[in-house]
Amino acid sequence: MILVTGGAGFIGSNILAALEEKGAGKLVVCDRLRSGTKWHNIAKRELADIVHPEQIFQFLEANAKHMEVVIHMGAISATTETDADKILANNFSLSLALWKWCAVHNVRFIYASSAATYGDGAQGFDDDGSMEHLAHLRPLNAYGWSKHLFDRRVARKVLAGSRKPPQWAGLKFFNVYGPNEYHKGNQQSVVAQVYPHAEKNAAYQLFRSHNPKYPDGGQLRDFIWVGDVVDVIMWLVENPKVSGLFNVGTGKARSFLDLANAVYRAVGREPQIKFRDTPIEIRDKYQYFTQAKMERLARAGYTKPFTSLEDGVEQYVKRFLASGDAYR
Repeated sequence: MILVTGGAGFIGSNILAALEEKGAGKLVVCDRLRSGTKWHNIAKRELADIVHPEQIFQFLEANAKHMEVVIHMGAISATTETDADKILANNFSLSLALWKWCAVHNVRFIYASSAATYGDGAQGFDDDGSMEHLAHLRPLNAYGWSKHLFDRRVARKVLAGSRKPPQWAGLKFFNVYGPNEYHKGNQQSVVAQVYPHAEKNAAYQLFRSHNPKYPDGGQLRDFIWVGDVVDVIMWLVENPKVSGLFNVGTGKARSFLDLANAVYRAVGREPQIKFRDTPIEIRDKYQYFTQAKMERLARAGYTKPFTSLEDGVEQYVKRFLASGDAYR
């Protein structure tokens, strides 16, 4: 049995699809579906159970003998969320409780960290999981801080020789795009936001640069196709001796303009890009450059190449957004 928290979310539902394709056995989702369309993300899956977050430990205790892996993707992931108590309860306290449960019951634990832990990137993007290195990172928002706090707690426990899960892996996701992100509203990837404009042959507005080092649309991100993210997680599931904190990006930064242009070209249109000011409330916390260092994952044994930006965008547009069925 495999439990995926946040399993009805973007990355979680793609993980479930891959696990089902591989015949991984009984799959359980822990998530809140609420009244929106999020349930569509898991509508194609054969699931053993769907558990509300408030019942997660009751469920785990009842199924402890059958649980193989907990894949913990559940979190408040909006970088604009300002309720730090709410973020802390969901992103730190629950993660810590799941770590402890997995350690006691000898269950493997794979969890989502974030590239938001790197803050403005002044300290680089090295996924060194040591206490000393992590202490120098300065996240820019409460979401990034909550993820960083848990990474530091894990590092402390590992250093102290405390009881830990038989396999543990923290994954610092960079800018992920792909199917099943539609419930996220304005937190969807730029690909999903550009597509309706490109399909209608209308202009799309990117944020203007407020940093003289970068032209408008030249802000750089490490954009990664969700299929590549899932491949990394499947590799970890299949390699239980691999533990550690790892970046999950392509290792190659590309501009938002490159990304938007790729969407227009995937639908056979000439790009039409305009610019608007970055909102004041996020302007002083805006990242202008992210690029994952991927050597640590490669040294651990992961060898599969990552999908290029153009190929990933084309897959997303043609296989999902323009297909009549946008869900995986």
